[in-house]
Amino acid sequence: MKKMLSDLGQNVVIIGTQWGDEGKGKLVDAVSGEFSIICRSAGGANAGHTIVVDGKQVIFHLLPSAMLHPNAIGVIGNGTVIDICDVADEIKSLEKGGLEVASRVKISLRAHMIFEYHKKIDAENEKRKGDKKIGTTCRGIGPAYTDKVSRIGIRCEDLLDKELLLEKLQQNCEFHAKHMGIEFDAQAEFDRLMEAREIIKPLLTDTRKYLQDAIASGKKVLFEGAQAHHLDIDHGTYPFVTSSSISIGGVCTGLGVAPKALSGVIGIAKAYATRVGSGPFPSELDEEHGNQVRKAGAEFGATTGRPRRCGWFDAVVVRNSVETNGIDAINLTKLDVLSGMNEIKVVTKYRLDGNELFGVPTTRKANQKLELEYETFPGWEEKLGGIRKFEELPQNAQNYVLALEKMINTPIRAIGVGVERTDLIFR
Repeated sequence: MKKMLSDLGQNVVIIGTQWGDEGKGKLVDAVSGEFSIICRSAGGANAGHTIVVDGKQVIFHLLPSAMLHPNAIGVIGNGTVIDICDVADEIKSLEKGGLEVASRVKISLRAHMIFEYHKKIDAENEKRKGDKKIGTTCRGIGPAYTDKVSRIGIRCEDLLDKELLLEKLQQNCEFHAKHMGIEFDAQAEFDRLMEAREIIKPLLTDTRKYLQDAIASGKKVLFEGAQAHHLDIDHGTYPFVTSSSISIGGVCTGLGVAPKALSGVIGIAKAYATRVGSGPFPSELDEEHGNQVRKAGAEFGATTGRPRRCGWFDAVVVRNSVETNGIDAINLTKLDVLSGMNEIKVVTKYRLDGNELFGVPTTRKANQKLELEYETFPGWEEKLGGIRKFEELPQNAQNYVLALEKMINTPIRAIGVGVERTDLIFR
């Protein structure tokens, strides 16, 4: 593991290369002992990371999953949106389980807050879209970012002035009630915050300055990505994307960190592909094979419980992520899920009207006409759990990994072979 990190420098970014749920939390957990600070730069509690410790699941929603390490400091940056009641509950839940975290969390004063009215707006917007819905988690993420861009957002720093906070809540509830035709209760929102406020207020920090000073002093920082590149608001399969910049640029804007401070980037990719909700998914499997992979891989959302759509590994999708984010190395996850399959396919190229495409088209008609080129590999029967050396994998599994490495033109330096936090092969 240390050799994997040695080439990547002081401050390392971990980014999903597909549509999220690649298993970023597991690698973060495995490597975070080498870092002093772990950061989240974008998104909200719609992104869940699951770590399995001694057979028991520990689920993180907004707090960095590296908080499992007792000396790690977790930073939630200005680019995130936060339901402070959910964060307070997450802290209490983890501490009830024996993990002390409150003293190790720093939340940006500039992070915007999510309220109950955001969640109601989210659900109502989805309802109004009918069969054209995006597939949002309805946790208020999009409406909170909409308020931010509309310059009516309420930031964590507003928790410091209760009178001003109530005034802003009243203004926003009136504004949204007028436009949505739904009644919102500003006083109830305010009252709901007060208990959580006492937990959250001591954690509020000028995180930009904190990180700048930490990096200048030589401390190592890990930037823990949420979701994945193809859900990025700009670079993803728009409009079936999240509401924030979750690619490499979002790390800088979402934390106030200079680009030159980032020294290395690790991309996370499943050995197959999954997607939650609506949107184009060129390599999606038919129902029978999709169910087989879903069952073997326990492909249900950590935050929502929703079943994930399953497909073959798509080298076009991952190459796009590698190029855009400057990825130096790949962690290939869930290779073990493919055990028992007779053959395994990989999408190698897209064509549309005779022309090669280098990314997923975002229009429905283009996706209907999209032609895929595949390469097929023989599968393997052996279970992979417990294997810790690449050379001990079945030969067909080794061949599959090496072929993927060549297709995406990036070294695969870590391979997930089971659900436990230690089920990792480092090359």
